[in-house]
This record gives sequence, structure tokens and C-alpha cells, in this order.
Amino acid sequence: MQDIEPYYSWRHLYMADEDDLSPFYGREYNEFEYTNTVYNYYIHPQWDDFGSSTLYMKILFADYDQNFAILEFIGEWNDAINNDIMLLKRDVIDVMIRNGINKFILIGENVLNFHASDDCYYQEWFDDVEDGWIVALNFRDHVLQEFSKNNIDYYLIYGGELNDSRWRTYNPNQLFLGIEEVISHRLA
Repeated sequence: MQDIEPYYSWRHLYMADEDDLSPFYGREYNEFEYTNTVYNYYIHPQWDDFGSSTLYMKILFADYDQNFAILEFIGEWNDAINNDIMLLKRDVIDVMIRNGINKFILIGENVLNFHASDDCYYQEWFDDVEDGWIVALNFRDHVLQEFSKNNIDYYLIYGGELNDSRWRTYNPNQLFLGIEEVISHRLA
């Protein structure tokens, strides 16, 4: 797992540690010291810790003019024991919403498992984005099944072409516009 890095090909466009509106502004990374683990396996030091002991993330891109952000995750999303959604909502998402972000693209191909609790923080997040949305992109099938089983699918948009996106072939704006088109077709 230490070889799985957050997607880095957009770093010339955006870096959360250099964005003064980002919750990770000013963070410094040590490429030679691996400290964070998932299942006792060290993960690459470029992943950002937001308080969970099993789930880490990276803000790959944020556009405050178009009001969207792309977040990549790695690990186990565990709301039952670690209350990961509360930590994510309070320490990352609330900061981004205060700065105008209301459309979230969550990339979950490296999320290995999901353990649900209640859906209160998902509902709060959904309510907070008003005219925006939250998309789950490329999450594993068993994770999406757990989302659905626990009614998280009421708050997140996923399925169809969103489950098998070749998102790395696009720049952030192309990805955003493509997802926005998918959502508008679903709502029409």
C-alpha cells in the first residue's frame, strides 16, 4: 500500500497545501518517513490525515469559481467505530463549503471497505450543498452495496458510468463538466 500515491498529474494545477482556503493549507510532507497505516500497512506520506485511523484522503483539485472539488480516498471508511463521516464533514467538508464549494467528486477506487452507522452527517452534508451535489466515483461494488443497504444512496450520486470512469484521462474541468452532464441527464 505504500506505493499507492494520490493522483499527482494535476499538481501543476492545484496543491491543497498551497491553497490558503484548503483545510490542509501549510501542511508539510516528508517523502522519506511513512507514519500512517491502514490495516497495519504503511501508506504513502502524500495522503492527508484528517483524524481517522483508517481513512485518508487527498484534495486533488478545488475550483472556487465553479464551486467544485475532487477528493481521492484510501483505506477503510468506518463510520461505525471511527465515525469517519463526522471527522470528514467537520474538519474538511465544512471548511470547503464555507469557501463556496457545493459540488463534490469523491474518488473511491482505493476505499477497501465501508462500515455504516447512521446517515445524519450524510444528510447534513447533502442539505448544506443546496444546489450542489456529491458524486461517488469508481467506488468498489461491495462498498456501493453497503451505501445502498444503509440508505447513503439518498445523499450520494453513483452508479452507471460513474462506477467505471476513466477520470485520469481528463483534466479537472473536463471531469467536472462530464459529471455535471451525467447528473443533468439523470435529473431530466
